[in-house]
Amino acid sequence: MLRCNMKRPVIVIGGPTASGKSALAIRLAQALDGIVVNADSMQLYRDLPILTARPSPADERLVPHALYGIWGALEVGSAGRWLALLADLLAREPHTPLVITGGTGLYLEALLHGIAPVPDIPKDIRAKVRSLPPETLHRILSEEDTAMADRLRPTDPQRLMRALEVRRATGRSLLAWQADPPARIDLGVEPEGVALLPARDELVARIGRRLEQMLAAGALDELAAFLAEPAHAGSPLLKAVGVPELARAVTEAVPSAEALAAAAIATRQYAKRQVTFLRHRLKALQPCAGFGDDLSVQEAVCARILSRLR
Repeated sequence: MLRCNMKRPVIVIGGPTASGKSALAIRLAQALDGIVVNADSMQLYRDLPILTARPSPADERLVPHALYGIWGALEVGSAGRWLALLADLLAREPHTPLVITGGTGLYLEALLHGIAPVPDIPKDIRAKVRSLPPETLHRILSEEDTAMADRLRPTDPQRLMRALEVRRATGRSLLAWQADPPARIDLGVEPEGVALLPARDELVARIGRRLEQMLAAGALDELAAFLAEPAHAGSPLLKAVGVPELARAVTEAVPSAEALAAAAIATRQYAKRQVTFLRHRLKALQPCAGFGDDLSVQEAVCARILSRLR
């Protein structure tokens, strides 16, 4: 276990999907005798562990993991809810080093820079907004919050729903809430951070291989069982990267190879957005040009971080 004269270390690892974040997090948690903490919105759910690339039981036996697989299929997440979960963990583990990792940039941004202090949205308002047809969201928001609607694309239903539910629940525009001083949780220390940014062509190849491995591991059977439950129709998991494309192989008899190719395209596009977010909005994370499961990368990152903590 690392011995240092500072408070409990907090390490943050960002990176696009398939960049090896979990492997690096495990290595650092082993070195620090710490806990790996999830910052991926889809890995909070119990269902679809293969398709959401949740750490395997073997990985979880190597070091303790927290905030993985804790929600039911119909839970609605947000950066604020995740921060609250993390705050509870901080209180329960006041001295244990934490290695926080995941691909949801908004969660990491909320951790590092704070979040607009929007109150919790009542369930009835959230349910009503989320039952609206996606094609009507932008028009409705334009009528109720013109300034916010002007900021959002008509093809971005998640942000449109969020803006509309905030307006209806609080009577204020999300823009007004975002102008307030951000709410932050007290980590007790300045976190160390790294952003894995492997070469684009290598990442594309890795994404393709990982999707093939998921299918070989039973991802389509996993998805078919999930879709067979009518209550899951409104689950946020159905919007997880690659899931809509792969679902067509189950529900529309699309050939699995065709569904896999479509899922790979969607995943590559998602990875590109993640990289852009990391470079422009998470500049506090130290860039690292490599994969987190590369032993040389692990050695270099561990050496740099441990030297700063001693």
